[in-house]
Amino acid sequence: MNARNVKMAGLMAVLMLAGAIGGYWFAQRQMHSTTAEMAPAAGNDRKALYWYDPMVPAQRFDKPGKSPFMDMQLVPMYADEGGDQAGVKIDSSVMQNLGIRLAKVELASLAATLDAVATVQFNDRDVAVVQARSGGFVERVYARAPGDVIGKGAPLVDLRVPEWFGAQSEFLALRGMGDETLTNAARERLRQLGMSADMIARLEQSGRPQALVTIASPIGGVIQTLDIRAGMSVVAGAPLARINGLDTVWLEAAIPETQAGLVEAGMSAQVQFAAYPTEKFTGKVIAVLPETNRESHTLRVRVELSNRQLRFKPGMFAQLRLQGARHETVVLIPAEAVIRSGARNVVIVALDGGRYHPVEVETGREVDGKTVIVKGLSAGQQVVASGQFLIDSEASLKGVMARMNQVRPDAGADTVDAVMQSGKMDKMETAQ
Repeated sequence: MNARNVKMAGLMAVLMLAGAIGGYWFAQRQMHSTTAEMAPAAGNDRKALYWYDPMVPAQRFDKPGKSPFMDMQLVPMYADEGGDQAGVKIDSSVMQNLGIRLAKVELASLAATLDAVATVQFNDRDVAVVQARSGGFVERVYARAPGDVIGKGAPLVDLRVPEWFGAQSEFLALRGMGDETLTNAARERLRQLGMSADMIARLEQSGRPQALVTIASPIGGVIQTLDIRAGMSVVAGAPLARINGLDTVWLEAAIPETQAGLVEAGMSAQVQFAAYPTEKFTGKVIAVLPETNRESHTLRVRVELSNRQLRFKPGMFAQLRLQGARHETVVLIPAEAVIRSGARNVVIVALDGGRYHPVEVETGREVDGKTVIVKGLSAGQQVVASGQFLIDSEASLKGVMARMNQVRPDAGADTVDAVMQSGKMDKMETAQ
């Protein structure tokens, strides 16, 4: 009894399998028959130029049927679609649901601008080195130290010069004799000994020789070095102090050598400091140094900035925006409209009739969220600023850029396989 049941169950399974295979075969025959019947019917209303496989769009066929490359039916290309395999057609309602936003390609006049980070430094052109004009002894050093900010004329040191005492006495004696020639000669000797014109004038007014001289700062600024102490002896020409002016400071920035052509002396500079976030200051490029850093491949740019209120301290960081006087007319689109794959830059251009076409472009610099297009677009065109990745993916499935008709209709299977492989590589680049 058990053996009979097993045989009956096996027979039923065989019959069910045979029925399933027969049903699948019949359904396939019906589907193919229906597709073949529908293709001519569709052509009654719209004229088909040719048929193609969406996975190999450059290969064209004269009649409908099954693709020799994929297990799928050929798709017709109608005359009202313009024969554009690379384009994508999207209904207006679908476009709104996808959140696709368009932007207009525009012409703009831009000045050469460049952003950089800089540091504040002393103005090395505003420096005074105080020296002893004659040998002598340091009688007194005023309460000064490196880093002190002093004004012009501030006393630094009292220096006793014994040699001056005898020369001054001789000058006063000759002047009292009334011999103009000898007096002038004695006055010139005082100058050669290192006395200034003001000191000689005070000597003539007072009529008393003075060997003690107070040496003062010739400019206002910060004391960088002070190399004197009370009781020291100094010789003529010995450096006593170095003072750096603070009326102006330098901002030095490192500019990539690839942008060297955008920078030139005389450019205006807008400056911002983290210490004064709500304020903007204006400086000027005074020099582009002639040497490039070999390690970082950058140029040093020097900007001069007024500092009469002493608000800018050497060592502070600043944000620079350099702006030149030259203007150029460029093509601009929103930076977000550019699809960057690494190998190429692509923009989706909106055409009439709800069609979209990928276009390869050459980009330039970016300014305030917009990208300069060097080649590939013209003013007045419409580009997709958002949702372009969805369109690019659909265009890639149809054959990105339709391979720009790289494959002829009579190309062999080997060439078609190469195009398909290229399409996979493009998809990988876009994904990256």
